[in-house]
Amino acid sequence: MIHNLSSERSIVDHYMEMLRSVDLQNDREQFRANIKRIGAILGYEISKELEYETKEIKTPMSKMSHPFLSDRVVIITILRAGIPMHEGVLNTFPKAECGFISALRKHNESGFHIELEYLACPDLTGKILILNDPMLATGQSFITALDALKKFGLPKRTILTAVIASEDGIINLKDRLTHPFDLWVAAIDPELNKKKYIVPGLGDAGDLSFGTKLQN
Repeated sequence: MIHNLSSERSIVDHYMEMLRSVDLQNDREQFRANIKRIGAILGYEISKELEYETKEIKTPMSKMSHPFLSDRVVIITILRAGIPMHEGVLNTFPKAECGFISALRKHNESGFHIELEYLACPDLTGKILILNDPMLATGQSFITALDALKKFGLPKRTILTAVIASEDGIINLKDRLTHPFDLWVAAIDPELNKKKYIVPGLGDAGDLSFGTKLQN
């Protein structure tokens, strides 16, 4: 299932305008804050599809039966661009377990490949996996990350989240991933340029959040 928040008008459109506009996006603090807000909204929308049970609690006035989240959530985020998004999703699921993956584009004459340099993850068996990366361009970072996560157990459900996804990236995920997944995004853009960056997109989310990285 593909869930696109921009298919309906909401405050997400306001945050997206600030993220995309070159006149507004160069305030790093504000850029990170808007990514974080979108992460929290994506988490909230995802929460509507999870499983809940009821238990008896006591208020100052009486006892009552009240629902609580019974699914166990694990939030895994692709570094470094995903850090603000991770904070937003974690604000929605504050008791979730967390993990991190460093997935870097390594460019060469024929294009690029994704290289994993760091991976920390709890047991995923029977849990809800939420894997975050703000920019879903080709989808290769998600594909590489999910392959690396297989050794940590089979999740009950796999949910991918992004701020912007390309149509080509979504097609690639559908073609390449054999395990069922849901994708939640704030917007879907139509193109990739020759360097495989999303168009119209917003630029490099990591650089806009944290400054230009040094090149090897």
